[in-house]
Amino acid sequence: MVVQQTFQSRPPAHNAPATGGHPSECKLPVGAEITPDGVHFRVWAPNSRKVSVQLISAEGAKSIALESESDGYFSGIVAGARANMLYKFQLDSGAFPDPVSRFQPEGPHGPSRIIDRGAFRWTDTEWHGVTREGQVIYEMHIGTFTKEGTWRAAMEQLLELARLGITLLEIMPIADFPGRFGWGYDGVDLFAPTRLYGGPDDFRAFVDQAHALGLGVILDVVYNHIGPDGNFLKQFSPDYFTDRYQNEWGEALNFDGTQSRPVREFFIANAGYWIDEYHLDGLRLDATQQIFDSSEEHILAAIARRVREAAKDRSTYLVAENETQQSGLVRPVEQGGYGLDALWNDDFHHSARVALTGRNEAYYSDHLGHPQEFISAMKRGFLFQGQWYAWQNKRRGTPTTGLHPANFVNCIQNHDQVANSLRGIRLHQLTSPGSFRAMTALLLLGPGTPMLFQGQEFAASTPFLYFADHNPELAKLVAAGRQQFLEQFPSIACAESTPCLANPES
Repeated sequence: MVVQQTFQSRPPAHNAPATGGHPSECKLPVGAEITPDGVHFRVWAPNSRKVSVQLISAEGAKSIALESESDGYFSGIVAGARANMLYKFQLDSGAFPDPVSRFQPEGPHGPSRIIDRGAFRWTDTEWHGVTREGQVIYEMHIGTFTKEGTWRAAMEQLLELARLGITLLEIMPIADFPGRFGWGYDGVDLFAPTRLYGGPDDFRAFVDQAHALGLGVILDVVYNHIGPDGNFLKQFSPDYFTDRYQNEWGEALNFDGTQSRPVREFFIANAGYWIDEYHLDGLRLDATQQIFDSSEEHILAAIARRVREAAKDRSTYLVAENETQQSGLVRPVEQGGYGLDALWNDDFHHSARVALTGRNEAYYSDHLGHPQEFISAMKRGFLFQGQWYAWQNKRRGTPTTGLHPANFVNCIQNHDQVANSLRGIRLHQLTSPGSFRAMTALLLLGPGTPMLFQGQEFAASTPFLYFADHNPELAKLVAAGRQQFLEQFPSIACAESTPCLANPES
């Protein structure tokens, strides 16, 4: 019989295992959770014969062995562990942070911290969520939204956004990543809000305050790849990834191959976690065309189902970026769809940019910016619904018959499109004031859901470029990759422009 262990000032004799099992009060299938009997740890590590928890303090690390379950899981309750303690999992190959860490105070390469998910006192009990219709979205990056770049500083500006008429904040990714700054799309700790903007309860306070002002909050999540630095998932199992599909940003995630069940569980749990523990009103799903799954229930449909379950009686909002414009993502599950609420409408953006700047190079080349394009976009959402797309030399999009205008999120600026330029200049600086006002009016008064990018509301003059703080070796590769990407624009690829390209590290 396994006896529950109490963490004391010295290691338990012979590294005796903690009590195994999965207590009913635990919210997540894996990770570290506080229970009445101590802290319950559970991790999927099928490649290790033994797994221990290292509790880390100023006196050193103390190891407590976890009990082996079936299917490669290890678990146990450590009676003496408590909130704010640091820990790692000791595998056969070494000691690593928890893949389901709720906070990484020293960054992705440091130890994980035990977080008490129930310590924050919410005041939003009367908040009922957000609906698909009637939203005005505001895309924001917490690290650059204010001079301080923190949740607390951003909170001070929420009243102004509410007064402006914004109803829904879309927060760019916050999963922890290495370095001092970054967009967030190379996150590696998907359950840990980055320490750069504050602690977990600072994020909760931000959401609580937003709800008090009538603002919904959704989070941009990246379920199509994991960042290259600080990603230790392979140490726990190589089956998190697959070579069966080609991914634009590294290894594809394994949602339908060997040992994919725990991988699916990991991402589905993550989606529900943000709704449950942070009271978020939904998610924005990044680059869903790079999420590959041939399962009977597609991972996106499973994520949508889990988000609705986690929200209970609150209504939620799920919007996807999908470059290939697959309308099935927003069709009901009963009709073979995935049950999301909305899709980013790249066609509207591209036509608007061409109309305002007169340039239709690179992936704007199939858009002319003619009035008929905007009439069609207002009526039908996507312009390309299976027509030939010369830029990619193939057909693009699927029919949108029967969809509601609110199924389409329209914008004339967003983080990608402002940054995919030589200097990151805002759109109002590339056209006439009258033309910009007219396009803004169409955006706001059209039947689709409008989205503004931070600073657009007051015609910000500050540029917005791609930025990331990587280790020197990776930084060179990232800078080279960024330059190669921008070379699809002839106006940038010319020799005169190359010296003007901003270094992502600067």
